Amino acid sequence: MAQTNAGNILVIEDNPDNMKLVTWMLEDEGYTISPAYTAEDGLELAESNDFDVILMDISLPGLDGKAATQQLRKTKKYKDAPIIALTAHAIISEEKDILESGVSELITKPINEVLLLERLKYYISHE
Repeated sequence: MAQTNAGNILVIEDNPDNMKLVTWMLEDEGYTISPAYTAEDGLELAESNDFDVILMDISLPGLDGKAATQQLRKTKKYKDAPIIALTAHAIISEEKDILESGVSELITKPINEVLLLERLKYYISHE
């Protein structure tokens, strides 16, 4: 049973419904998903695996997505890796703050599936 792997994606998202939705959208397109429900778990997974793209929720319990992104950017492996922030925080001032944390770009929730898939294809094909 051969399944084409479009890419390995780490999804850091604390909301189970959002996680289910993103996982469903991406697995449907052939991506391999590794879920993490906290930034701390996500950082651990990132350290022990190689991911093509990281989808990072910003509002997380404990360490938030901005702090987690900053930690990832300090590592050799993820210094330049595509990290896409997924957030409902669409306020302009917040957006600037999120982008300054080191994410590659920001996609607001509710997630536009077409946009997300388009961005993933872009990042994975340009590695």
